[in-house]
Amino acid sequence: MKGILVILDGIGDRPNKLLNGKTPLESAETPNLDFLATRGVLGWMYPVKPGFAPSSESGIVSIFGNDWINVPRGPLSAIGAGLKLTRGDLAFRVNFATIDSLKKGNIVDRRAGRTLTTSEAEILTKALNKIEIPCKFDFKSTVQHRAALVFRGGFSDNISGNDTTYVNGKATDAIMITDCKPLDEEENSKYTSNLVNNFLEKAFEVLDKHPINLERKRRGLLKANYLLIRSPGIEKPKLKQYRKWVSLGYMPLETGFAEISGMTNFSFDYPNLTGLDSYENLWKGLKKACKFSIKLIKKNYKKNDYAYIQLKETDLPGHDNKPLEKKKMIEYIDKTFFNFLRKFAPQNKINVVVTADHSTVCNLKAHTSDPVPVLFYNNSIPREKKFCEKDARKGSLGSMVGKELFKKVGFLR
Repeated sequence: MKGILVILDGIGDRPNKLLNGKTPLESAETPNLDFLATRGVLGWMYPVKPGFAPSSESGIVSIFGNDWINVPRGPLSAIGAGLKLTRGDLAFRVNFATIDSLKKGNIVDRRAGRTLTTSEAEILTKALNKIEIPCKFDFKSTVQHRAALVFRGGFSDNISGNDTTYVNGKATDAIMITDCKPLDEEENSKYTSNLVNNFLEKAFEVLDKHPINLERKRRGLLKANYLLIRSPGIEKPKLKQYRKWVSLGYMPLETGFAEISGMTNFSFDYPNLTGLDSYENLWKGLKKACKFSIKLIKKNYKKNDYAYIQLKETDLPGHDNKPLEKKKMIEYIDKTFFNFLRKFAPQNKINVVVTADHSTVCNLKAHTSDPVPVLFYNNSIPREKKFCEKDARKGSLGSMVGKELFKKVGFLR
């Protein structure tokens, strides 16, 4: 194996008062990441372009040299969830969410309080799949509040979703529900948007009155009574191929991206959310991901030229304004996965790149256009460095955009 790319999802951040004016990455004790930094070079990267706040899909597809604007998340999530697509099938990424009512239209929580258990989501999924509309469709819940939705037939994807959180490089939490709208004057676009809106209204009626949600309300929990949908697409995206790569993808987006990009992808069943503590569930997932990543590299480093590992959990504390939790997760990854890489990479002469797909700033609870730090371990002459945003800005690797990363570090397809 020549190289390993590690993407720590949403790792970039800003100084935080709870961390004495440091970022989670800067305040974290990371001796193993710092070992790699000391024997490498640092830089900073705008995953898509300066001034642009990436979503996860735009950040990832750009880093791998693709044009993000032609790669909607809907088909990536659907394929990653195990749903097959035929050209014309309309796919969306979905959140179970909470609204007060269709009439008022206030979004109470984009993720139903992060308390929707796996079994609850599966029961609600069965109910949703019984909705009658003038076409076949598949709805599939995935991890926590996430789901994928595919309408079967010859539809248009030139419509808006009803989730306006990530639009054209701006990330702001929407506070009111909106209708899906046609983005051109074509009849198919108008028909598609009307059909989707009709489905969403029926979905609310099913979800709001469902026994699962009535029981959640009785217990003082937020109802999962609405579907936020975004990033529509009607065909499998055309992506650059990375057939000499092995990958770990355990969330639908990353799984779908790796598979479409021609990588040999490995995954594991994410732990079910069984109680009210979503962070207990995230920690179980993170521990499993770190352990699985080590196994994957050990078993495949002689068979493949490169490995792509993406650890998702570090993004969530940023969205929830939990800088201490983000710091703890970084320290755990350093203590486990990067402790392994610190020994394994030098022994096997493997270069390592560590970076992020975007910044998720705790104080703002959102993705931002802030650049992300880049670490390139190449076993160079040791010079003391810490892997953090501040030191990365001084690094000799300099500034870059996502599409330039592999050229800068010499990673090949």
